[in-house]
Amino acid sequence: MEIFFYWFDHLGVAVFAISGTLLAFRKNMDGFGVIVLAGATAIGGGTIRDLILDLPVFWAHDPTYLYTIIAAAVLTIFWLRLRDYIHQKTLLIADAIGVAFFTVMGAQKALMADFPAIICVTMGTITACFGGMIRDVLARDVPMVLKSELYATTCIVGASVYVLLAAFNPLLALFIGGLTTLLLRLAAIRWQWHLPVFQEHSDSR
Repeated sequence: MEIFFYWFDHLGVAVFAISGTLLAFRKNMDGFGVIVLAGATAIGGGTIRDLILDLPVFWAHDPTYLYTIIAAAVLTIFWLRLRDYIHQKTLLIADAIGVAFFTVMGAQKALMADFPAIICVTMGTITACFGGMIRDVLARDVPMVLKSELYATTCIVGASVYVLLAAFNPLLALFIGGLTTLLLRLAAIRWQWHLPVFQEHSDSR
């Protein structure tokens, strides 16, 4: 079981590294910029999670994650050389897949450390959202989590589903929680679902 979680975590890191590389390509960054953006996206949220939970920072104790980031970035660069343009929708889909992976993995790590359910849900959300926030800030974009479509809310729902089901079947919980997050995020992108926006009342006078 631990081996499965370990490689599932690597898969999430790779997907978010691809997301960072795609954005770096759109921003015409050089090779160093690509690695920085890929790395920040892939390990930013998990690093913040581990620091908050006072756990060993995962990639500092297992440099294999860094090799995963480099490999994912390099392979993506080779693929991008065959294309002239990356549509914004491709970035959104890649980000949504990474969010789904990291939501359940962040919640899973907190749950394995015996933290309360609400903390597990919070850590799943932080793990999924903060890497993308760092990526977007470095790229001088408005972070996706601050835009109108549902983002963090999908992580909260997916992490909650995982925590509720984990006591019965951890693997099934991982799948259903991640799929819930992914489908909600894709639906929010497709149909532009969003929470009510607070707006200043106009002065009728």
